[in-house]
Parts: sequence; structure tokens; C-alpha cells
Amino acid sequence: MIILSIETSCDETAASVVKITGSPASPSISVLGNALFSQIKIHEEFGGVFPALAKREHVKNLPPLLHKALQDAKLLKVSKEIQISSAQKKKLDTTLNREQGAADALYSLFSNIKKPALDAIAVTRGPGLEPALWVGINIAVALGKLWGIPVVPVNHMEGHIFSVLFAKTKNLKLKTLNFPLLSLLISGGHTELVHSKKKLQYNTLGQTRDDALGEAYDKVARMIGLPYPGGPEIARLADTNRKKKTPSTRWSFPRPMLYSKDFDFSFSGLKTSVLYATQNKTLTDADREEIAKEFEDAVTDVIVRKTRKALEKFPSKTLIVAGGVAANKHIKKNIEKLAKNFPELKVFFPSKELSTDNSVMIGIAAFERIKSDPKLLKQKAALKADGNLHF
Repeated sequence: MIILSIETSCDETAASVVKITGSPASPSISVLGNALFSQIKIHEEFGGVFPALAKREHVKNLPPLLHKALQDAKLLKVSKEIQISSAQKKKLDTTLNREQGAADALYSLFSNIKKPALDAIAVTRGPGLEPALWVGINIAVALGKLWGIPVVPVNHMEGHIFSVLFAKTKNLKLKTLNFPLLSLLISGGHTELVHSKKKLQYNTLGQTRDDALGEAYDKVARMIGLPYPGGPEIARLADTNRKKKTPSTRWSFPRPMLYSKDFDFSFSGLKTSVLYATQNKTLTDADREEIAKEFEDAVTDVIVRKTRKALEKFPSKTLIVAGGVAANKHIKKNIEKLAKNFPELKVFFPSKELSTDNSVMIGIAAFERIKSDPKLLKQKAALKADGNLHF
């Protein structure tokens, strides 16, 4: 199965062509084409993602990224005889009425392209920023109509779960997910624990009541004068401080909800604690290192304890840790240490490239859905963006 996949949930514009063979339990995944544009530099001055600006960049960048991904996959065949008819153009205009500018780009790039050898087009429908999500959905639907290819909606968080299936190894045993399965999803927009008794079945055990973990990293980084995105900067300073092995006695932050009886998270209190501890103070580089370490230790303690509780109450054979913050070395090290207490548990992390938002994981999730329910390829219902989509 060959799938063109699109991801525009936040500030990454991504398009991929993935070829997936084998069974859903143990798929063989090849990335034939992959193109991504990161908007980090654009949003840096705002200290976070500005939705209207993110949408504008998606409209501008997605058509050429799609063209590149298909070109790299060797799926573009030009024919002088093929042109978009007036009827097709009218349909595309209607579909893309939300995305002025995208229509002209699609006409110029794909007007004389033969139908690519694709089985489906996959696109993120949520959760995320709705203006950004609509760009991907509208363009996916437009191409689906142009080429007569079915469009499959994908839950972004399910994409993160299945991102661990792609590994640059031929040992398929490493990619087999055994159930029951627990997923710890930690990113800029989400922090949640999700239990699955069976594949494609989800029970959300707990989630953040306020800030997501990645969001808390970024906000604390801004408080202490670090550039956006703050997560990697805090992780770097924390790691530098740990190597010095000189414990700080000046900075101490709470572990919110560490002993609560549920599986929810809260990071706003921790963020506020950092604010009160640092406001009106001139911070040195040594201070920033110590604050970064203490903050990261605090969130790691909470993440690990909540995950342990979930594993104890909901015994699982597989633990998936995914999302942008899954790339954090300290959190990863402590999760792996935790897993040693559960001898039958296998732990999976995505590759660094697939931990952040990407379109490869969207294609993989679509494959899993299609194999489970082939009728998805024949669905006629209109696709809608859902910024608050849940499992």
C-alpha cells in the first residue's frame, strides 16, 4: 500500500509518501518521499506558535512540499494531454475556498500530472490548531477529487503512537506491538496516559489539567531568558549541570499531583513556582543551569511516578513513549530505568525524526486504520477539522 500523507496540525508543514507492506502487526515501512518545512524561526519572536501565521505558512508551503514528496517517490508523470478541466477547476475552487493561494499553486504544479500510483491520501484531522488543520484537509480533499483517490482522516495522537513502528532496521520483531499496551504521550500540546487492551482501542487514563509538558518547558525557558523552542535549551542546560555533579541548594520546585490518586497531570503550579522564584532576580548562567535541572527533575519525577502507577493498575506488555518530549534524554533514561521493574514489558520510543510532528506517522496510522476497516477507502462523509479531537 502506498499512501501520500499530510500533517499540518501546528507549525510543521509535512508531506510524505510511505510504502507499507506486510501485516499491521508487523509492517515493513519504506519512506519513498519526505518533505518538511519547520516554522520555528517564524514563530520565534512570539515565543510560541501564532495560529494565523501558521495557517498562512501551511497554505504557502504545502503544495510544493507535496510535489517534492511525490517527485522523490518517482510518482509524478507529466503528460501534455492532461489539463484540469473547467469542471474540475470549479470543484477545486469550491474545496479550497478557505485557502486562497493554494488553488493556484495546485493548478500550476499538478494540472498536467497523471494520477499517481497511490492507494490513499492520509491527512491529520485533529487535534491541533483548527485553522492549520483545515489547510491540510482542504488540500488533501482537493487532490483526492482531482485524482479520484480516497482521503483518510487520521488522529494526530494515534499517529504519535504508531510512529514507533518505523525503525531503520530490518528486524521486524523490534516493531511488533504486543497488547495490552500503555502509551505515554508527551508533546507541546498534550500530556496523557492512554491504555489499549486491543489495537485501535483507547482508554484515556489521565491527561494534563492545564499546560502540556512541552508547553511548560517552553514557558519556563522564556521566564529564564532562553530562546524558543525552550524544551531543547532546558534539556541542554540541565544535562550540563548534571555532569558537574554539584547539587543546588538555592532552587527547589514542587512535584505537582505526584501523590494524587488519579492519573492526571498539572504543570501550571510548577511553572508558577519557577516564576515566583526567579522574578525580579538577575540570573547568572549557573542559575539557569540549576533551574533547568531542578525543573526537569521535577517533571520527570511526576511523569515516571504516574507511569508506574498506570503500569501497576493496568498491566501491559508494551509501553510507548511518544511525542516531541519523548526525545528528552533524561526522561527517556528514567522511563527505561522504570521499565526494568516490569520484566515482561517492552518499551518503544520513536526515532528523533519521528518524535516531533511529522507526516510519516500519519501515513502509518492510516495504514493501520485501513487494514482494520477497508470501508474507509469508500467513505463519502465530509472531512472536518477538530482541534479538540480525543480518542
